[in-house]
Amino acid sequence: MNGGDEEVAAAQAGPPPPLEWKFSQVFGERTAGEEVQEVDIISAIEFDKTGDHLATGDRGGRVVLFERTDTKDPGGSRRDLERTDYPISRHPEFRYKTEFQSHEPEFDYLKSLEIEEKINKIRWCQTANGALFLLSTNDKTIKFWKVQEKKVKKISDMNVDPSKAVGNGSVATSSVSSSIKPYLANGGCPDRSYNDLSSDFSFPPGGIPSLRLPMVVTSQETSLLARCRRVYAHAHDYHINSISSNSDGETFISADDLRINLWNLEISNQSFNIVDVKPANMEDLTEVITSAEFHPTHCNMLAYSSSKGSIRLIDLRQSALCDTHTKLFEEQEAPGSRSFFTEIIASISDIKFGKDGRYILSRDYMTLKLWDINMDSGPVSTFQVHEYLRPKLCDLYENDSIFDKFECCLSGDGLRVATGSYSNLFRVFGCAAGTTEATTLEASKNPMRRQVQTPARPSRSLSSITRVVRRGAESPTVDANGNSFDFTTKLLHLAWHPTEKSIACAAANSLYMYYA
Repeated sequence: MNGGDEEVAAAQAGPPPPLEWKFSQVFGERTAGEEVQEVDIISAIEFDKTGDHLATGDRGGRVVLFERTDTKDPGGSRRDLERTDYPISRHPEFRYKTEFQSHEPEFDYLKSLEIEEKINKIRWCQTANGALFLLSTNDKTIKFWKVQEKKVKKISDMNVDPSKAVGNGSVATSSVSSSIKPYLANGGCPDRSYNDLSSDFSFPPGGIPSLRLPMVVTSQETSLLARCRRVYAHAHDYHINSISSNSDGETFISADDLRINLWNLEISNQSFNIVDVKPANMEDLTEVITSAEFHPTHCNMLAYSSSKGSIRLIDLRQSALCDTHTKLFEEQEAPGSRSFFTEIIASISDIKFGKDGRYILSRDYMTLKLWDINMDSGPVSTFQVHEYLRPKLCDLYENDSIFDKFECCLSGDGLRVATGSYSNLFRVFGCAAGTTEATTLEASKNPMRRQVQTPARPSRSLSSITRVVRRGAESPTVDANGNSFDFTTKLLHLAWHPTEKSIACAAANSLYMYYA
């Protein structure tokens, strides 16, 4: 069957049914009434490309790694495993692997500026020789970490008594040298005989032939060691909001409000400025960079978003300084809809490429938008996340909630997208043609507790492209079940497993994992 036939068959089969999400695991669950420490709040979350490892960063500058356990080899020969011939229905399960202190609080004496240790982003790099590599950044400094299992080295005991010696020169510790006399202070000496030693002491036959000093021996035990390989510092005047690893395995980018720098992983004292939106006069500044990401397969392409709600696609082959973009993606605002809040809520807080690089997902305060990189006239689909908050924008501006930066993610198969909301809720939308999936879930052990299926608005066809506007549960002041929204509990960070129907999300200091 060729590709065209497969598409026709998929269209005839209809959209995939909505997923039923189940709780899988929670790490760092807090008890009722327990106060959350500021340093423990999770601020970054990222799966590696295989999905076998998950990393989280927190406001205390720590990085915690988890590893997948349900894919471990169950044992037995391949023939035995093939003979069983039953479908594996396991869902991803993870366990704590290790943690390390990535960043410490610093102080910039030249600018009298305190630099907090909070981890802004984590990105995995290519593995090599069984070691894991990842990049982590706070507001100013990026670090390249290598995490590897090392054999534990121990110091053997002094083997004074050869008759009691055991392997590798280690020895029973009860052996002591009999040549040392027990002196008192000021050179005094006790009157009792030196023979009045404990009854279990005896000279080895023939005396002590040799004295072997303690030595370092390698044991079979292993421990995980995290080592900082490179520090990339002093390249950003403004706070770093994004880092992204390139598919070439050699370079990465870092972005702040006005500039994007290109680095080589092996060179920490030099970077190349590839995007600079800083005007000659700062009073002319109209927009800033909010997020940047490399294309997943084309090492010469990257996209960055702005506070005006636009996404620019650039090609590194065009020029050294990419002042001009290859493509510009933005949606024209409806006439007469402009207000004081229009530019604030249009600001894009996060962008993500789909696995194949064909689509870009963007998140602004009110919506999720899915863009086709081959079509710059407007988004393919728009998913309403916070439309019910529109009457409350004034209150949200007063308490600064309108500036919250929510992340977004796509499933590995590209059929669904997800993003966070308030009251520790997150939304999952289907983006296949004809689907009406719009699920609201809570970051708790009962994720479907608040579930209310809301029918999507009928899609309307524009030429050959279907643009969809999908809404979650909407109400001016309450959530799907009539509960008042809590703007202090927000789910900003989440990640979709690259190959499974599984989502990891961070609610304050707790990491929740779900599967479908």
